[in-house]
Order: sequence, then structure tokens, then C-alpha cells
Amino acid sequence: MSVGTDSAFIDFQDVWLAYNDELLRAGQFAVEAIDLQVQQGEFIAIVGPSGCGKSTFMKLATGLRGPSRGRIRIDGQPVTGPLKISGMAFQAPSLLPWRTTVDNVLLPLEIVEPYRSSFKHKRKEYEERARGLLRKVGLGGYEDKFPWQLSGGMQQRASICRALVHEPKMLLLDEPFGALDAFTREELWCILRDLWTEQRFNVILVTHDLRESVFLADTVYVMSKSPGRFVVKRDIELPRPRELEVTYTKEFTDIVLELRGHIGAIRGNKPAAEAVR
Repeated sequence: MSVGTDSAFIDFQDVWLAYNDELLRAGQFAVEAIDLQVQQGEFIAIVGPSGCGKSTFMKLATGLRGPSRGRIRIDGQPVTGPLKISGMAFQAPSLLPWRTTVDNVLLPLEIVEPYRSSFKHKRKEYEERARGLLRKVGLGGYEDKFPWQLSGGMQQRASICRALVHEPKMLLLDEPFGALDAFTREELWCILRDLWTEQRFNVILVTHDLRESVFLADTVYVMSKSPGRFVVKRDIELPRPRELEVTYTKEFTDIVLELRGHIGAIRGNKPAAEAVR
């Protein structure tokens, strides 16, 4: 699974995590033996059965949790605490209802250094950046509306803008489109595709939607049941840029069915080696 760790933007070396000392002593880990190397600008997706450790992996990748064993380096530096170079978006947009859309997007610049110190002085510049992002995702004209005036899909677009407004090197997405209808979800796939194509930040997408993972990612990783470990790495060699029409092709559906088969094998308690075939 490795491709030269020295040049990897994200580098997990034999990472294990138990959530407390008692579980560690008992040898009960949430994730185990995670080896992962992701190159600069790469888009990866992580899929697997519920409770397999996908969200735990995200906490490790953002520095919100440190490993019990092993080491993590991101952008050439050891991860010793929460990363300032990352942005995050979740299934629930969690926009503050008393702030306008643009003010919600600006929030990271108000609270995270080095932007916080210069926010008052540079507010006009930062606000134009936020408004520009909102226009890119189709929210031009909605910048001064409140969250309760936006649909669920619009709120999620704003949430992605908030995650990107400080121009992070890495975007982490935890089931960001899971609560949306199919049509809106596909619209947001295309918006995310276009933002990534333009800016080439690293993306880690956790999703239950196999079609979503195959459409968006360069590489899809399948996690085993808890304790989670990566048991399958599937490079997605569909040409880019990808249009939604590709999702109806045999090549696309064959990959989705292959990944579904791996997850089915994991759920069926078959050995990981059999699932990896």
C-alpha cells in the first residue's frame, strides 16, 4: 500500500488507537495497524461497515486524537495536536442560526490564527474571499440570508465553503452528503469535484455511499469491522474530469459492485485475507 513515505503528504506508520488506558491494557483497539501514504493533492475515500473506525481515523488525521502506537506525519510534520492546515465538514452543516451565510463562512477566520489577529483589519478582504467561494458553489445572492432561509443542500454548500475559507491544505469530509436527497447529493459531488480540480487540496472523504466514493476519489480504502484496519486499496482509474454520466457505465458499476462485495465479505465475518483477494 506504500508508495514512498518520504514524499507522502499524509503518512500513517503502523498506527493503533485505544480510547483510554484501560482499553489499551486490555488490548482493545478502535483501529489497528493503519499504514497509509497519500500523495500531495490526492483525493481518497474511506468506506466500510458502520462502527468500523472511519470516524476514529478522521480524529487521528486531524490531530484531535493521538495514536496509542505508531506515528503520523502530515505535510512533513509529526502530528502532535489539532491541525491548522485542515478544514472539516460533517453530515450536519451546523450553521449558527443567528449569523448570515457569509458570516457563518467567515467563522474560522475569526477564531483561528493567524487570521484571527488580523480579522478586523482584513475583514473586507476575507469577506470577499467568502463571497467568492459562495458564488462558486451556486450561492450567489444568498450570502446575506440566514441558515433557516436555505435548503439542506444550500446549507451543506455553505458548510463546505466554511471548511475551505482559510485555504487549508487538507479537507476532511465525514458523511457530508448523507442526509441529502439523491439529486442534491449528485449536484454537490460535482461542486466538490470542481473545487478540488481547481485548488488540488488533499481530501479524505468518509462515506457509506460507494457510488460517491468511486465518482470522487483517486483511491478508495475499505476498512474492516472494528478494530478497523485497511483491508482493501482500490485505485479508481476512471479518467478525469468525471461527469455524472460515467456513473451509468459498466466500468463504473463494476467497481462499485467489487467494493460492495468486499464489504459484504467483511460483514459476513470472512477472514480479511479472503476479503482482500
